[in-house]
Amino acid sequence: MTKAESVISAVIPVFNEEDNLKALIGRLQPVMRSLGRPYEIVMIDDGSRDGSLAILKDLARENPELRVVELTRNYGQHAAIMAGFSIVRGDIVITLDADLQNPPEEIPRLVAEMENGGYDVVGTIRRRRRDSAFRLGASRLINIVARRITGVHMTDWGCMLRAYRRPVVERMRDCHEHATFIPALATAFAKRLTEIEVAHEERHGGKSNYPLRKLINLQFDLVASFSDFPMKMLMYGGILMSILGVCFGAFLAVARLAYGAHWAAQGVFTLFAVLFVFVGLQFFALGVIGEYIGRIYREVRRRPEYVIENIHGGRDRSGS
Repeated sequence: MTKAESVISAVIPVFNEEDNLKALIGRLQPVMRSLGRPYEIVMIDDGSRDGSLAILKDLARENPELRVVELTRNYGQHAAIMAGFSIVRGDIVITLDADLQNPPEEIPRLVAEMENGGYDVVGTIRRRRRDSAFRLGASRLINIVARRITGVHMTDWGCMLRAYRRPVVERMRDCHEHATFIPALATAFAKRLTEIEVAHEERHGGKSNYPLRKLINLQFDLVASFSDFPMKMLMYGGILMSILGVCFGAFLAVARLAYGAHWAAQGVFTLFAVLFVFVGLQFFALGVIGEYIGRIYREVRRRPEYVIENIHGGRDRSGS
């Protein structure tokens, strides 16, 4: 298949983005047409509670290249993207957010980099990010953890503006994982990866859909889905704590013999403090183990990671 015949797909998850959708399509359509080849836009309504779905349906009637996937409820950004992956036709699949912080005008650069360099995945590095200090700090933490877990040195794991070849998308889709982190999952199936710098803009409208709770969940998805590192840390930490406990107990016994029972009685609050630390560590360990067991339970139930209610709009096109 020649470059002119290859299909480009843009996959965009949408959750409460009614203020951004018309502006997004207004900027995205000219960019996709400029590629000079067949294309499609797949937008996934992830259980929006505002007017996003109604706007998407209207846009789908006006834009034959647009298909709208309506999910039954909110499943989360990465599950919504997987739902989009399940119906894409493209040979190259671009993912991006709906808030216009990922400029659609950068898409031709991703496509050119993938085709000219023969890459399976093209990631992006956001220049001069327009995020709060909290978001920047959380992003740095995710980047560090992702590099450690995957063993792949990519600079910016948190930017959703990325390009994937179809075989990589199909392999990710076949995994059927309920909790995953798509940029990290793609590294398991991609032979050649690269990154390019892209612009980053202020959010066009609305508010961020990633509060602290979701960022924490995303971090745990990244760790628990790709590594048993927390379990190993608990094991090694437990061994270390046991050794320290024995040494501390021996120290207290020697001190009591050397200084008498009166000295030992005065240290009772220190013992309580140590006890509280140990109890806290035990509860933390049980929580982590319980999280892993809960994830195993969800996987063995084999419930779908998303449910598509309907697909609106779209039709086959032979050209742009």
